[in-house]
Parts: sequence; structure tokens; C-alpha cells
Amino acid sequence: MENFYNENRKFYLNNIDLKEIVSDLENNFQDNGSEELHSYKEAQTWYEMVLENAGDICANFIAPRAEAVDEQGPTYRTGIVEWAPETRENMETLNRSGYLGGMLPRKYGGLNLPVTVNTVIVEMVSQADASLMNLFGLQDIAVTVNKFGNKEQKDRVLPKFCSGEVSGSMALTEPDAGSDLQSVALRAIEKDGEWYLDGVKRFITNGSGEVSLVLARSEEGSKGGRGLSMFLYERYRDHNMIVRRIENKHGIHGSPTCEMQFNMAKAELVGRRKFGLIKYVMSLMNGARLAVSSQALGIAQAAYEEAVKYANEREQFGKAIVHFPAVFQMLKKMQAEIETARMLLYRTALFVDYEDMYERKAAKGEHVRSELKYATAMAGFLTPLAKFTATEMANKVAYDAVQIHGGCGYMKDFPVERLARDARITNIYEGTTQLQVVAAIGGVTTNVLEKEWGALRNLEAKNLSGEKEIILGYVEQLQQTANDVLELKNKDFHDYVANYLVEMASITYRCALFLPVAEEHEKKRELFQFFMSESVTRIDYLVKEIRSLKDHYGESIADLKADFVIK
Repeated sequence: MENFYNENRKFYLNNIDLKEIVSDLENNFQDNGSEELHSYKEAQTWYEMVLENAGDICANFIAPRAEAVDEQGPTYRTGIVEWAPETRENMETLNRSGYLGGMLPRKYGGLNLPVTVNTVIVEMVSQADASLMNLFGLQDIAVTVNKFGNKEQKDRVLPKFCSGEVSGSMALTEPDAGSDLQSVALRAIEKDGEWYLDGVKRFITNGSGEVSLVLARSEEGSKGGRGLSMFLYERYRDHNMIVRRIENKHGIHGSPTCEMQFNMAKAELVGRRKFGLIKYVMSLMNGARLAVSSQALGIAQAAYEEAVKYANEREQFGKAIVHFPAVFQMLKKMQAEIETARMLLYRTALFVDYEDMYERKAAKGEHVRSELKYATAMAGFLTPLAKFTATEMANKVAYDAVQIHGGCGYMKDFPVERLARDARITNIYEGTTQLQVVAAIGGVTTNVLEKEWGALRNLEAKNLSGEKEIILGYVEQLQQTANDVLELKNKDFHDYVANYLVEMASITYRCALFLPVAEEHEKKRELFQFFMSESVTRIDYLVKEIRSLKDHYGESIADLKADFVIK
């Protein structure tokens, strides 16, 4: 039987040292009669079992149902939303195996997994059925409640998530507030010490779920993010929210995308007033962006494997098309982009784990201020960088997988048709690619990766010393180009070339992550060198493009804008 927890995923996960993080999660492996694991080796063995089982479920139970889920999708009638039967079966199977509370503490019935390990599970679920990730991955709602909710809220809600009794949604978007969440208008009204929600939310993934975290305007007459707070809404405790419709979508058909009407629906404040957007939603969104990066990577893996299979089976002019250089090159590019995106994704998850760990330590009074500051900066930078990279990559891989299939790829008889539709949303929701650039560019210009570049400089590369020098050259080019842009002191120009700089950072950092892997493991060197050869051309283009724009337009950014106005 196939298993999605394959050698490639094992290889990259096993190259990550989680000992410090796991030790903190498991109470320093103290044997106090509780359910904590007792050593890092025991934890590794248990994670391996969890991942093997998840990989088996994804490959042999969920994936075969993906076509049926795509064809039927959820149904809506008079306010009632029902998942497709296969979706219900998938979620029930994951629930029976304990995966619905993956990152929640054991006292609530969760698995207490590190984010890095859970990210691999999300990736495998996405490879099996991308739309299922939109339901399974929403356990981030529960993680946010665990992080910011009060004891009563956590004790009441979190066991329900772990048992599969409830599913969740994050109700942020409105008809007039998409990417600009500061414009949220749904009102939160306080009466006699109780809170009530009134207004409309739109494009809410699984808005029909039993538990929602709702961003609402709690400060009457306010404008902007400071007037927003986060609220916990539970449908089984209040019936004054109506699902008005579900959307007829291009892809991810298995997850219901809902319009929600709150009619003075009773809810509870989460955390502090006025911190809804600036603290709680940012935390929630970063978790969601990591999940969507995993989703995109899973889709890309599925599309690549379908393309490899078809290219080996399809014969033209007397031979399998995989032997045509143009097709082989496309497949090789797919492989290199997927593996480097996986390294970036797992590295991002690792820094999220570090950030969580240092927050726990700080809450216990330990002096970890500088460590927490660095982990927060890295997680804050790598999360949008990973989404920028993985989601654009997934769209390109799915596109090329359809191309390799030729006319067959355009037909619903082949999975790549669905995968191409599913991939398209990943670089749109939870912040478009353009917004990820906005979120990441500050880390590029302030050189947040300096410590990572230092590790690269100190790496002893006996077999790949030449490649190391090339990558260090990329680092120097990135820093010099960013400085050249900043020297112009023209915000419009900065914004215009930000996507070039972020792409340069993504390529350079992925090369830096790949180098020690290829240095130590000979089997990875050929793919590493292929990725390096592809990177040279792309980085050279990006540098030249930025310099050309700067030299041609200088500070006359208005001229640049005028040249691109469509009349």
C-alpha cells in the first residue's frame, strides 16, 4: 500500500532537531505520572508512528474519495449546510485516530504535537484532498482559543475540538473588508455585561461550523484596527446566526464557503478589548498562512506525481514522453521547486515552534527576551515568505502538470484538472501573494536573515565549496540591491520592486537551506546543482530588472506609473 509519509518527507523532517522544543512541550520529560513522553527518543518514535498512520490514512482512505468530494461538495438548504458524505467519513476517520486536536495539550484530548510535525500531517492531508485541509486545518481556531482564551472558554471548547464534536471557522472577511481588515464593520454590542454580534461576514471557510472566532467592531464610532476585538461564537449555545448561502467555487469544492448573518448573536470576548486585529487575528492569520503553505505544497506534490506517472505511461513517436528533454526539464523543475519549498516550509514551522516555546518560557518567568524577539522576527518573516513561495510554486506546478498531460489534463477524467483548480485559491486567500510581499519586504530590507547567513559562512563545505561561494554571492547581491533601493528614498519605487526583492530572498534562502543537505547527502547533490543552475539565471534577471528600473526612472516614479497605465 502507498503511504504519503514517504522517504522524502521523512528525510527533511529527520534533518530538523526538535529536541529543545519537544522537551519543553513534554515538561522536560519528567516522569510525574502524567501522559508526557519520557525522552526525546521516545517522542521521535511516537511522532514517526503518528506520521506513518496519517500517511496511510491520507493515501489509502482520503485520496480515493477526493474525486467524489469534488463532484458533490457540500449542500445547502434553508440555512443548513451538510458536508459531502465522503468528507464526513474522512473527518470521522481522522477523528478516530486523534488528529483533530493535533497541537492541543493532552489534558483536552489533543496530541500535543509540535507545529513542525503537525505541518507534515497538514501537507499530507492536502495532497490527498486539498479541500479537506480547509476543515482539518481549522484546528488553528482551537489553538488560538488555547493561546488567548480564558480557562472557562478553553475547558468548554477545546475538548469538543479534540473529540470531533465541533468544527471551527475564523469569521474575518466582510463584503467591504477583505484584505483590509481594518475596515471590518460587524458590530459587537455590549449589554448588561454580555456581548452580541450584529452584521454580515462573507467568504468564510466552514462558516457553518459550530465554533467561530469573529472579528468585530467593539468600540462604537471607531475606525481602524484599534476598535476591533475578537469574539468566540458557539452555534450550539446561540441560534441567532444564519448561514445565508454557500459559494459556488472554482475549486476546493469539499469545503463550504459561507455568508453568515449575525442577528444580535450572543458571543464572548476573547482576551482584551481592542486587541482583536493587532494581536489575536495576526496570530490566527499566521497559523492559517502556514497551513495554506502546507496545502499548496501538498497540491504541488500530488500534481507532480500525476505528471511523472503520465509522462512515463504516455507514448508519442515511439517512446514515453518523459524521455523528451522539454518534458523531463519541466519535471525536474517541479521536483526542485517542491523540495526547496518543503525545506522552507519546515524551517518556517520550526521557528514558529521556537516562538511558541519562548513564549511559554517567558510566561513562566524565564529570561528569554532576546531569544523570543529573534524567534518572533524569524517566524514573522518566514511565514509570508513561505506562503509567497509555496503558493506561487503550486500554481506553476499544477499548470505544468496539466501541460504535460496535454488535452487529457483539461478533462475531468484526470486528477490534474482538479488539482489545478484547487491550487488557484492558495495564493489568494489568507492574504494574496501581493500582501505576503508587503509582510515580508521589511525582513528583507532589515536583513533579518543575517544570523542565517552567518551560519552559511561558517559551514564547512568540502564537496560544494564552489556552490557555497556562489550562494554567498547571492547574499551580497541581495543586500546590495536592497540598499540601492532604500537609498532612493522613494516609497512608490520601494513598493514597485518589493516583489523582486522578496523573490530574490526566497531563492537565496532556499539555496542556503539546501547546501548543507547536499553537502552531507550525496544523493541530493544532483538536484541541488540543478536548482543552483536555475537560480543563477533568475537572480541575475531580478537584479538587472531592479537596476534597470532604478537607472531609467530614478525618482520619477510618476513616469513609471504613467508608462503602465492602460488607456
